[in-house]
Amino acid sequence: MTFDEEWAALRAESTQRVDTRLNGVDDGKGGSSGAGAADLAVNQDNLGAIGNEAYGLHTRLSKDGDHARPSTFEASLALTNGNFSSGSALLKVHDRWNTQLRTLLNACAQISNHLDYSKAAHTKDDVQIAGDLISISKLNEYLK
Repeated sequence: MTFDEEWAALRAESTQRVDTRLNGVDDGKGGSSGAGAADLAVNQDNLGAIGNEAYGLHTRLSKDGDHARPSTFEASLALTNGNFSSGSALLKVHDRWNTQLRTLLNACAQISNHLDYSKAAHTKDDVQIAGDLISISKLNEYLK
């Protein structure tokens, strides 16, 4: 076999491998799921359910996470006014609780908002891709 023949055979094999990888999705077992399989699948129901849970957690935390704050603050003031050193420590607990609660509330809100945005963005992308595919098929008609 000459160099040119061997080179042509290697190029053809390489092209076939690239085409296979581009036209299929790795099935996790070293194989390909083949053409026509979805490369990216987003289940809108799952996104909605997770976002809904994050919103519900945010709502419950907003209401239930603040029960002890007023009484803790009042107790820390009373202890401080009574010259007890534990008053300042209790005030630190109160402040730390507020900081952590706000952080958790912000995280829940970000998760919920991001998943709502993701659902809308994926829907928009699906519509755009469908439109692009129609325009490509029209181009193919002109090229025939």
